[in-house]
Amino acid sequence: MKTLALLIPAVLALASPAFATDASPGAANVASAFGNTIVSVDPDGRSRKIWLQPDGNWTGKSRRGLALAGKWTVKGDKVCMSQSKPRLFGSLCQVFPTDPKSGVDTTDPTGAKVHLKLVKGHVES
Repeated sequence: MKTLALLIPAVLALASPAFATDASPGAANVASAFGNTIVSVDPDGRSRKIWLQPDGNWTGKSRRGLALAGKWTVKGDKVCMSQSKPRLFGSLCQVFPTDPKSGVDTTDPTGAKVHLKLVKGHVES
């Protein structure tokens, strides 16, 4: 489970009908994440980056710069992510930021505070 914290503590949203955002109130709106970077900042200042694709896949970079990948879905107001690279079991669901001007404060599976922010463009470093 600790490895999952490296992946998506936020971690971490829609063109394909299979992954389209529900238009009902309270549904996650992740379209703003496409083409942009979701940065998850840990209390020690280290961060990981996540990029969502409209087809339900995501890629990312861990705190150590390792490649990450998996699938995402929307459940209510949260984005749920599972990880296939490296393979982890289970998924993590969190509210994602939708506005680059503000972020979302949340906790990872270990209870540590994490700040998620949306950064314009595909930011690698």
